[in-house]
Amino acid sequence: MSAVDDACALLATLTDAEAVGVWSAPGRVNLIGEHTDYNEGFVLPFAIEHRTVAAVALRDDDVVRVASTFAQAPVEVDLADLDAAIARGGLDWAAYPLGVAWALRSAAPDASPRGVDIALASDVPVGAGLSSSAAIEGAVAGALNDVWAAGLDRVALARVGRTAENDAVGAPTGIMDQMASMLGEADAATFLDCRTLEAHEVDLGFTAAGLRILVIDTLVAHAHSSGGYAERRASCEEGARIMGVAALRDLDVADLPRAQELMDDVTFRRVRHIVTENQRVLDTVATLAAEGPRAIGGLLVASHASMRDDFEISVPELDLAVDTALAAGAVGARMTGGGFGGAAIALIDAELVESAASAVSAAFAEAGFRAPRTFTVAPSRGAARDA
Repeated sequence: MSAVDDACALLATLTDAEAVGVWSAPGRVNLIGEHTDYNEGFVLPFAIEHRTVAAVALRDDDVVRVASTFAQAPVEVDLADLDAAIARGGLDWAAYPLGVAWALRSAAPDASPRGVDIALASDVPVGAGLSSSAAIEGAVAGALNDVWAAGLDRVALARVGRTAENDAVGAPTGIMDQMASMLGEADAATFLDCRTLEAHEVDLGFTAAGLRILVIDTLVAHAHSSGGYAERRASCEEGARIMGVAALRDLDVADLPRAQELMDDVTFRRVRHIVTENQRVLDTVATLAAEGPRAIGGLLVASHASMRDDFEISVPELDLAVDTALAAGAVGARMTGGGFGGAAIALIDAELVESAASAVSAAFAEAGFRAPRTFTVAPSRGAARDA
């Protein structure tokens, strides 16, 4: 069964009411630009074909009830109690969809909230750095935007998703994931200025070049609301304070010698990653346009080295995945996502995908690591109403 079928089947177990619609939103792969988003910098993600689906039915009361194929029991909150429920916390997975309902109501005061049943199903891998959370947020935001007649555009809905993630879930992430999930287009990435939220499509040209993106999910779970992510963000804010700028976006590579003089080693290395990663995003966009996708491999490799050595968010499994993919012929490879686990990506010729995946599996077995999951993804459409 597809995720659409699963969501509709789950909805049928919740209510006898007819579904008023089905909405979906994708996960994403970040091609390059890691941890730059909350520093008001640049990112280059693309939406993938793996999606979360929300099937919705109307209720005759003011209860929002959410259920999913990946949780044991439905969770319900009366609209009148939604603020208090979010403030109390403890909602576990339901903080994502209920957080969206809470944030959307604030973002669209002229909307007409009403009770709904929302059934969720997903084929976005969880914990792999492919933004399964933004896929949930995008599907629910799109559904409630229509059902509640909120009238918000895609950028506003991305903001709703970020508010839910930051304030309801407690994960101090930027807006990249939500924007990628909302704005994705087939065979293109979204170049996003995270300060202005200006975005435009960037043709990737992978298919024409005979290239694929191989995802290597290490199955090492990570959680953005845990301490490592928050610590990195705090270091970036401290670095900006020391340099007297609003955000690290305002620094460039020429500022790094001065930064090194003023900062302790750890703070400086965190800052160096962000500053050089912003430049790598800009260089990747320019290189894709001028030379095509085969010319960006070195930028991907340099990004991984920076995350490994300066930002210190890689793990041995990710490093082994990257090194093995490169040895197997990948054009470039890097970890993707927030780090501390999750997935790596490899840009690789289509005919080498199978052998590279086998090489990675063999390397993991030899190292005594859990067997990874490998699969390819393609740049795909963003959030949409499906039925």
